[in-house]
Amino acid sequence: MLRSLKDLERYTVTATDGDLGSVSNFLLDDERWTVRYLVVEPGLFHDGRRVLVSPIFFRQAEWATRCFHLALTKDKIRNSPSVDVDKPVSRQHERDYFRYYGYPYYWGYSGLWGMGNYPGLLAPWNEPPADRKEVSGDVHLRSAKEVVGYDIHGSDGAIGSIADFVVDDETWRIQYMVIDTSHWWFGKKVLIAPEWASRISWEERKVYVDLSRQAIKKSPEWHPDAAINREYEERLYDYYGRPVYWGEGGRREEPTARQHPETHSGLR
Repeated sequence: MLRSLKDLERYTVTATDGDLGSVSNFLLDDERWTVRYLVVEPGLFHDGRRVLVSPIFFRQAEWATRCFHLALTKDKIRNSPSVDVDKPVSRQHERDYFRYYGYPYYWGYSGLWGMGNYPGLLAPWNEPPADRKEVSGDVHLRSAKEVVGYDIHGSDGAIGSIADFVVDDETWRIQYMVIDTSHWWFGKKVLIAPEWASRISWEERKVYVDLSRQAIKKSPEWHPDAAINREYEERLYDYYGRPVYWGEGGRREEPTARQHPETHSGLR
């Protein structure tokens, strides 16, 4: 099912032996447009330390009660490697994190989560393998709250700004950016898939798309209080003349956005 990231904020997170706290933010992978971590506010730690929780640790997502249940104890999370979630999270931090929990790394493979597309398919190591050469040491994790507010520029000028993200609650892939157009006309909220962006400038906080303002203005409106069903998605993709992502066995095309290497500096 597709869900708004803003709607997932303040969900309770519980360990096998009690509550940890609540979700306050998310870290997004800007290469694969996937939510890699939930940022959990204190509820467990007296020092006020926020912690990162990966969807691979979920035992159950209880949507009706707005709760994520983890297959981990409070002590296991309390002793996890310290990460400053307000600064760039490097591959070294992630390596330490995954080795501590005994899970293989997700990067460097064809799937969203290692060899597959679902976080639950990542199985713990019996024995940690020897370190392998990393594909890249770049930082590709960004705070969802930092990216919200980025301006969207079409082929003929500014269109709106990012107001939210819509995520697949099974793969944790970002399916859509929610664009608020109300600053430019008596507007509405519309959806654009991340791979429809032609260029992203992290330094300028701008996303460029090869769509006109008029095309965006007339696109199917998105209502935050309405579930996104396949009928709506079919109208959206048909309107933009884009191939649907659920064809060919549900495979989705890879992101094609061209990013400025000099502005690809990671989470601020």
